[in-house]
Amino acid sequence: MSSHRSGFVAIVGRPNVGKSTLINQLIGEKIAIMSPKPQTTRHRIMGVLTKPDYQITFVDTPGLHKGKDLLNKTIDKIAVSAISDVDIVLYVVDRKKDDTADDILRYFKAAGVPVFLAVNKIDLLPSKAHIDDIILSYLSAYPFEGVIPMSAKQGTYVDKIEELIVPHLSEGPRFFPEDMKTDQSEEKLMGELIREKILYHTEQEVPHAVAVVIESLTENEELNTIDVSALIIVERPTQKQILIGKGGEKMKKIGMEARKEINQLLHTKIHLSLWVKVKKDWRNRPGDLKSLGFSEDV
Repeated sequence: MSSHRSGFVAIVGRPNVGKSTLINQLIGEKIAIMSPKPQTTRHRIMGVLTKPDYQITFVDTPGLHKGKDLLNKTIDKIAVSAISDVDIVLYVVDRKKDDTADDILRYFKAAGVPVFLAVNKIDLLPSKAHIDDIILSYLSAYPFEGVIPMSAKQGTYVDKIEELIVPHLSEGPRFFPEDMKTDQSEEKLMGELIREKILYHTEQEVPHAVAVVIESLTENEELNTIDVSALIIVERPTQKQILIGKGGEKMKKIGMEARKEINQLLHTKIHLSLWVKVKKDWRNRPGDLKSLGFSEDV
């Protein structure tokens, strides 16, 4: 009888290299929001992939960067903490190594676990020679266990990740139920889906000054719907005006798109109410960060 393997794998990299797209492909379900904006992911998100002979728990981490405000410094701590708590690291890159990668590689050395290099977005590269150039730029800097050129968006060679990782997992039982896909609560997923639509539809200073809190979930038996009330927090009155838009059009669009995705998530119809509140400088206030689910003690 073959033994069962299990373990935790951190998906690590700079902002906007495709980590959330990758974990959604690996799990086969949308558990992490995506947008073209850097720092879309703020929390550590777990995605669970269960097969008959193994269970891999992927940990999607915020992009490592040098943030200035307290929120971004806390996000960086979350990402670094994830590296120290896993069995394997999957380092996702989409360009040749530069000096900014050295800090990340130092984290890997301190963790002392197997690290695999995943070169993402190969569908955007003009030739195999360009892929080889990226790989070679990293191979001289760190002793990677293996390399996977891939496209998370297209799903190209994503299955190779499992093939390379599984032999490095330890023998052990499942840590989570077979049907579990993520540790995200429905409320957290709903809030993140709303924030995803805000990221897509706003520009400049608004996206990263936004937080979303689900204030209430109420079953409406008469209409056979779930009434969801969500609070959107911004830092300045001008951001509130931009977010609402002329005649409330932008807010209506955000609400409509978020409602469609939440309907799919809950497999039921919802009525979504969105409210906007100004909380000055919330990203630099420890009390506000804690109340919004960002802990410095990671």
